[in-house]
Amino acid sequence: MKLSVKLFIGFLLISVLFTAVAIVNFRLSEAVIENTQWVGRSQIIVRNSAALQRNIIDMETGLRGFLLNGNETFLKPYWQAREQMPELMQETRDFVTNSPDQQTKLDEIVSLQRRLEKEFAEPLIQMKRGHQDTIMTDRELDAKLETLVLGEQQVMDSIRAAFRAFNAFEYKVREERSERLNKSINNTRQLSTILTILSVIIGLGWAYYITRLISNRIMKMVTLAERISRGEYKTQIVDTSNDELSRLSHSLNRMSATIDGTFTELDLKNKELDQYAYVVSHDLKAPLRGIEVASRWVEEDMGTQLPPNVQEYLLMMRARVHRMENLINGILALARIGRTSQAEEEVDVNELLTEVVDLLSPPAGFQVDVQHNLPTLYTVRIQLQQVFSNLISNAIKYHNEKEGQITIRHNETDEFHVFSVADDGPGIDPEYHSRIFVIFQTLQERDAMESTGVGLSIVKKIVELQGGTIWVNSELSLGSTFTFTWPKQKGKDQKFL
Repeated sequence: MKLSVKLFIGFLLISVLFTAVAIVNFRLSEAVIENTQWVGRSQIIVRNSAALQRNIIDMETGLRGFLLNGNETFLKPYWQAREQMPELMQETRDFVTNSPDQQTKLDEIVSLQRRLEKEFAEPLIQMKRGHQDTIMTDRELDAKLETLVLGEQQVMDSIRAAFRAFNAFEYKVREERSERLNKSINNTRQLSTILTILSVIIGLGWAYYITRLISNRIMKMVTLAERISRGEYKTQIVDTSNDELSRLSHSLNRMSATIDGTFTELDLKNKELDQYAYVVSHDLKAPLRGIEVASRWVEEDMGTQLPPNVQEYLLMMRARVHRMENLINGILALARIGRTSQAEEEVDVNELLTEVVDLLSPPAGFQVDVQHNLPTLYTVRIQLQQVFSNLISNAIKYHNEKEGQITIRHNETDEFHVFSVADDGPGIDPEYHSRIFVIFQTLQERDAMESTGVGLSIVKKIVELQGGTIWVNSELSLGSTFTFTWPKQKGKDQKFL
């Protein structure tokens, strides 16, 4: 299965889970909203019921006040309550349309309220008003009023009982709906939490699976790259997933195989080149030796009869032969640097420089000042020896006086040893600083100074092959200082005190 398909499946699964969570939450929220509406509607019904009771009580209170003193002002609450009753009744009826029991109770209240008005309130008002205009004894009026008042009290008691039943039913309904509301809220919370946790766990699990899958594959590729960097070109990645990363793995395998083939071919070419260089150097040196031998034979055969100018030509010929031979040796040495593996060893730099100076045998007027506490390095001895030998011999060879001072110093950084070889010779114009490290380049006439122009090229190549750098600080008539860095090998290089 392709990696993109796996990623798509993971995202699809997570999307489905979150969609399910959203749908469940929506359904549960509908139940919560429905129960909330029921509770709210029940609160409105109870409030309207209380308003209806208050209006009926206001009607009763206004009626009793009027009956006691006959003042029409006491009937004002009665008429106001009577006007508000129909609207409150209708509003309450609208809220109990889904409850036949409540509708029955509400109808009973309406019937009792109408009976109260028709059979008791209105006759009592008319009778109280009519007593002022007609002749009726007080005893007859009191008896009549007492009968109506008793009937009105009975109806009011029935109305109160009907309201109590109506409110009790509504309180029971509201309690049930409140319980349902709380239950639906708890269900919503629990299911939402469970589904959310499940979604997060599955999402994290799938993400961990994909991350682990990709990271393991990438680590295999990194391991392959590291092995290639160490020269293990035959390493291959085993990948049977057949996805997008598999293409990258196969590309790395092809690259490793190509590098292996290229280096194998390069090794063969280098061996052929070494053989070719050996043959060429041998074939070039043979006629040079023949020319030198022939010139000596001429000197021996001619003896004292040899003219001075011819003798000078023969000496020049032999000098040119030696220069050509040195040039061939320098080219071979430059070509072989880094091509052959050489063992590393502990090298006491003070001891190494003593050997180099002894081999060079500086003229009597030259002094070589070597710092005493130079370090002991773990490196290729012959290469470091070549660097110091070339730099010191150049300082002697190109000096413009019979006496000179050569100073060798050392300091170090976190990663490199820094060596410097300074002289008090004629110096080098700054415009030629980069030129002197180019092969065959020399600032002296070749006939005036025996030089091949290869020495500093060899030094530069050795230093850079080790991972260091070399540069020169010099001005005309102020001497020259060649400085180069030599990498440390941690745990192996040590300070020699």
